[in-house]
Amino acid sequence: MSALVRPRNGRMIAGVCAGLARRFGISAKMMRVIFVISCLLPGPQFLVYIALWILMPDENSARATAAKNAW
Repeated sequence: MSALVRPRNGRMIAGVCAGLARRFGISAKMMRVIFVISCLLPGPQFLVYIALWILMPDENSARATAAKNAW
């Protein structure tokens, strides 16, 4: 499993589904389908997506932080 970050490549909107797909080892397309299907059910899916968009670090900023912490 890789780190939970929003990738710079392969994004559709914010990269949340692509980041989750990388983290759990499935395709980004499958994660997007799961998200769209989950939106048909009642619940706070859009709020969770927005929260993850805010809380998940961008891939570039995560690398910069890791490099800074390595020193």
